[in-house]
Amino acid sequence: MARDDERVRRSEEEPIVGSLPDAPGILAAIRLTPGLGIHLRGLADELLVNPFPGATLERAEREMLATAVSAGNDCFYCMDSHGAFASALLERDGEEHRLGVIDTIKIGESDGVNEKMAALLHIARTVGRDGRSLGSEDVDAARAAGASDADVQLAVLIAAAFSMYNRMVDGFRAKTPPTPEAYRGRAAEIAEHGYSAPQVASVPGRS
Repeated sequence: MARDDERVRRSEEEPIVGSLPDAPGILAAIRLTPGLGIHLRGLADELLVNPFPGATLERAEREMLATAVSAGNDCFYCMDSHGAFASALLERDGEEHRLGVIDTIKIGESDGVNEKMAALLHIARTVGRDGRSLGSEDVDAARAAGASDADVQLAVLIAAAFSMYNRMVDGFRAKTPPTPEAYRGRAAEIAEHGYSAPQVASVPGRS
């Protein structure tokens, strides 16, 4: 309940940086210049949507990593939007039975995921806090659980990228919706088209 209250409180904040586009979340950064939009959306596609050589992670699991990092950084906009995107992908793929794990990930836990995913979540959360805290034993544990080198690379890259996205959103105090349900309408589009397609105007979130 305390977290729900904090989400509502943040939704009432005004941006503290002037002359931002009138847009929520990361859209405030994306719409500052055409180049930023291309590159920020493109980075999200490369890490969360497009094939990554050697990776075994499903798209929903890549979104779960983004959700976990954003939750660790206490960025409600990115946590809730990517949690919604992960949920839409699970629903699209007929894996509704896994939906409960999204809320678990948001509170910093890994119950309900397999050993490989738990190890990759640990890596992502660790890098999100402090990249130098990641140890070879963390990587060895992920590989022993079945993760490929590319899976570990993705976990590190997603953690680094979403720490950046999180700080853009919260550094601007960009607008944040008061409920996670606000992202559901955009989530189906993200699941179908990714982030850079013309049908999609946001990364992450809604317009």
